[in-house]
Amino acid sequence: MADHLHIVSFDVPYPADYGGVVDVFYKIKALHELGMNIHLHCFEYGRGQQPELEKYCADVHYYHRQEGHKGFSLQLPYIVASRNDAELWQRLNADNYPVLFEGVHSTFGLTSGAVTKKNIAIRLHNTEFEYYKQLGKWEASLVRKAYMQHESRLLKRYEQQLKDYQLLAISPNDCITYKKLFKASAIEHLPAFIPNNSVTSQPGKGTFALYHGNLSVAENEKTAAWLLEKIFRDLDIPIVIAGKNPSVRLAELVQKLPTACLVANPNENELDDLMQKAQVHVLPSMMQSGIKLKLLNALFKGRHVIVNKEMIEGTGVEQACQQADNIKEMKYHIYRLFHKEFTEQDIQIRKELLQNLFNNKKNAEQLIRVLH
Repeated sequence: MADHLHIVSFDVPYPADYGGVVDVFYKIKALHELGMNIHLHCFEYGRGQQPELEKYCADVHYYHRQEGHKGFSLQLPYIVASRNDAELWQRLNADNYPVLFEGVHSTFGLTSGAVTKKNIAIRLHNTEFEYYKQLGKWEASLVRKAYMQHESRLLKRYEQQLKDYQLLAISPNDCITYKKLFKASAIEHLPAFIPNNSVTSQPGKGTFALYHGNLSVAENEKTAAWLLEKIFRDLDIPIVIAGKNPSVRLAELVQKLPTACLVANPNENELDDLMQKAQVHVLPSMMQSGIKLKLLNALFKGRHVIVNKEMIEGTGVEQACQQADNIKEMKYHIYRLFHKEFTEQDIQIRKELLQNLFNNKKNAEQLIRVLH
């Protein structure tokens, strides 16, 4: 078995502070622990060079992403066209090591013919065309809405070109979509690589409900606002909204509700503390996409988790959550679970489900088998 691997990442995967790069970073760590020599190639556009990555990689190369009009193409999705670098493609062709492309974003060299080797796999972080289509629905700006819809159309056409490569989907649902829509034959489910090695949920009862996420993302802000206005306004239960860069509008909504509290930009320790102390994690989603890291975080660290169909369907972790698909169900289950103790038996169910499915070592071994 060759012990060298190229990984082409759509972004610099450290610090591991948002969903996509968490998967990349912990994958690199797991592969390194199995003795792989990783040659990492990152598109850099604001996160800077990160010496931490050199601990796990034989070498790390950075490439400039062509942002703005320089990366724009009428034929290709912007997320792909803006990640094109001749030096990168030359490096990949210079040896016979396998290559893992992280995300559709990083595959320009495949569809342009610039990368000619055969032992290649593509990690699908989403069904991207569907993700952009749904993002467009939640954009307030008409310009942003039109851009998202245009990008979705280009992505659907582009993703069709990847169907004959070895594909590694992050959720069972994405496997089904690619098989059905794009007739992809070589596709496997490779679960997300995550920081949690074990379930640390605490038995007993917490004192508040929690919603967390990147609040600068339009969909997450809309979800938080919906919870405040439609759900918790009528429940005498404290709700904490926590996450990155909340808007002034969201802060004002929180202020109007006496039982609500906003924690802006919590650091990792603060967020962990909130997750452990919450009684109920309320995590509905306005759109279906892969598997959300915040859901896995809540399951590994928190007590009761309430989701809707869009958040949970096709993720493989359905039995660890309570599903609620409308306002009435959401209120009922929040009230019910807020007063229900979280038991050692609940924790055991989580451990049996999660620690087998999201086992970084086992999943890294699966990846190595696929690539060789």
